[in-house]
Amino acid sequence: QVQLVESGGGSVQAGGSLRLSCAASGYTHSDVCMGWFRQAPGKEREGIATITTRGSTTYADSMKGRFTISQDNAKNTLYLQINNLKPEDTAMYYCAAEFPWSLCTLRDPVRNFRYWGQGTQVTVSS
Repeated sequence: QVQLVESGGGSVQAGGSLRLSCAASGYTHSDVCMGWFRQAPGKEREGIATITTRGSTTYADSMKGRFTISQDNAKNTLYLQINNLKPEDTAMYYCAAEFPWSLCTLRDPVRNFRYWGQGTQVTVSS
């Protein structure tokens, strides 16, 4: 059973940093597409970045610069570094995984990612 467990969220002041983690288990597929998404109350789910097992990354244009996706394949853990946090970054952050995959993309996340974590809340105060 595939499990994705996010951690690392919390309440921080604007300008601070957080590193979110997503521990993955329950599969041994060698080539996985993983992604980070976020959803604020009353807003649609928003894509942040994706990464493949081989390390190829994509970012949403609006997320370039302050967000960095990375992974430790030996630990089956996905990370999201967020710097210079802003109040508008307040949201529930989710990791997702898909395998096998044909297109590792942020588009249409519900269709392109079968496996989702429960999310970790990030709250940024001004």
